[in-house]
Amino acid sequence: MATQTELPPLAARAARPSQPAHARRWDLVAVMGPAILALALCLYQLGSRSLWLDEAATVAIAGQHGSALRHAIAHDGGNMLGYYALLHVLIAWFGHGAFVIRLPSALAAGATAAAVAALGLRWFDRRVAVAAGLLTAVSLPLVFWGQNARGYAAMVALVAGSFAAFAALLQSSSRRAWIAYVVLTALAMYASYVAVFALPAQLLVLAWRREAWRRVAGALATCAVCWIPLAVLALERGAGQLFWIPRPNLTTEKQVVLTLTSAGFEPNFRPTWAAGALAILTVVLLVIAVLRRGAPALALSWLVVPVGLMWLWSLVGQPLFTPRNVLVSLPAVALLLGSLLTRARIGWAPVALALVIGLRLVALAPSYGTSPENWRAATAYVLAAERPGDCTAFYPLDAGMPFAYYAGQPVKPYVERYETPRLPSGCRRVWLVVSHQGSPSGTATARAHFARYVALRTRLTSQYRRHAVRAFGYASVIWVERFGP
Repeated sequence: MATQTELPPLAARAARPSQPAHARRWDLVAVMGPAILALALCLYQLGSRSLWLDEAATVAIAGQHGSALRHAIAHDGGNMLGYYALLHVLIAWFGHGAFVIRLPSALAAGATAAAVAALGLRWFDRRVAVAAGLLTAVSLPLVFWGQNARGYAAMVALVAGSFAAFAALLQSSSRRAWIAYVVLTALAMYASYVAVFALPAQLLVLAWRREAWRRVAGALATCAVCWIPLAVLALERGAGQLFWIPRPNLTTEKQVVLTLTSAGFEPNFRPTWAAGALAILTVVLLVIAVLRRGAPALALSWLVVPVGLMWLWSLVGQPLFTPRNVLVSLPAVALLLGSLLTRARIGWAPVALALVIGLRLVALAPSYGTSPENWRAATAYVLAAERPGDCTAFYPLDAGMPFAYYAGQPVKPYVERYETPRLPSGCRRVWLVVSHQGSPSGTATARAHFARYVALRTRLTSQYRRHAVRAFGYASVIWVERFGP
């Protein structure tokens, strides 16, 4: 016997007779409408924002060939391996312009909205599909990563598709559903390791659907075989590159709440005047959705389990609790809100839905054209002011990747290379370009990196009489320091 939170709407919909052609067309509109909106929001000013450090790393890694490509991916621990492979093909065909390298993420954001709308249609009805899809599309974190040359948008799209296939697999032993689940779930890990936190959320639901254990177990066993190369690369690399993530604290917890409610995305963007109201309103609505009878168990598990596991693991193991990682649960928020605000028989529900979407637009609008790490401007400043005999150094060496991108130079891959740069003798002036240099109040590794940076500055200050500094961006400030006679 199904419980009230076991997905009874899904079973009811699956049992309906075949719908007429016009109804199927409206179902298609309910799914594709939000997808088109999400794509449009990501395509708007897609190339206007400056590339940041991690995007430059994508270009550097994906732009390699042969053994150099394999080495670069392995040095990154295999994370985003599939995404790098896709970008490698695109760069080889079309170059590494900002529009080209960000387009796959924009398409993935559209696919995420479509998958969420499809889940709303399967579980409930067309109204829920449209509402959940629109709430997914109008989301600052999703649009940001949809305009970003990283694998997070692709990961969320594949995870959402995995949940859609999983929901179908719960209802029947369809071969197509089984194949779709295996393909989407396996590829999600190749887009980002964060996808692994979606699996416990799915397994928890099987406690109420024990008859589906066998077919799901077989699918996951197949996925595990596909993930063997990733496991090997991850074990060889270790977790050293995650040194910058602190233990959970009030600051990170606030940032996570803003991300999940689409009220903001710190530190990349400063919160708008509507951030607090949107976050509080969304949290209140989520609590109501959780307490209501008939809430979909899969959406509840999708929201709570990954976020809870990241938080707990960050307390006892390697910290992972960051706004970008909890993105894996973002679609679940849209599903819960959509189901509440279109099915509740209360007069304020439509007003609340319109208010949430409106506030999300207020949070999203200022992000367009804003460059939290303005490497385009920093590079142009150095190139315009440098003179013959000047030398340029970067700390860490990773900072040389976005600089080389905008300087039109070959972009060499560096991943967490916190080495003191070697300067040739006889430099008339030295340009020191610094970003992500560690923190005096961060983890032990971050403090060590920062101490190396301080020692480098101290040495240059003692060698040169004059010192000027200019800052670019604000999320991770780019410091351009000029040392001269």
